[in-house]
Amino acid sequence: MVRVVRPGGMVAAYVWDYAGKMELIRYFWDAAAALDPAAHDLDEGRRFSICLPSALAKLFVDAGLQNVEVLGIDIATNFRDFDDYWSPFLGGQGPAPSYAMSLSEERRETLRDRIRTSLPIAQNGSIPLVARAWAVRGARQNTD
Repeated sequence: MVRVVRPGGMVAAYVWDYAGKMELIRYFWDAAAALDPAAHDLDEGRRFSICLPSALAKLFVDAGLQNVEVLGIDIATNFRDFDDYWSPFLGGQGPAPSYAMSLSEERRETLRDRIRTSLPIAQNGSIPLVARAWAVRGARQNTD
């Protein structure tokens, strides 16, 4: 991106905060790793170090960009109830759903129950979570 942006132009990107406030996934992997140490290595928060503000800033600075800034963007992700939260994990698409569907029914139920007990479930049964993205931007140096 730095190569093709004009001098003085802006380069920007974002990544999900898998290690922290991508809570939909964070609750899943924390429960999975507690039940199965092998799940630890599948966790996007551990696999993708680029999903941290310091790593994003370093990437942009190392690419020669200036005035690099990293900002968190928090998005409310409210689930109607536990089934609304859990059902995306049953589709088998992506690392967490693939892991969930690789488990026996008994182990999947154990994981489901562990997650359910850890979630912040409101009195009305809804589950208010946050999905955070880290946005980064930097400017290409002018070549005047």
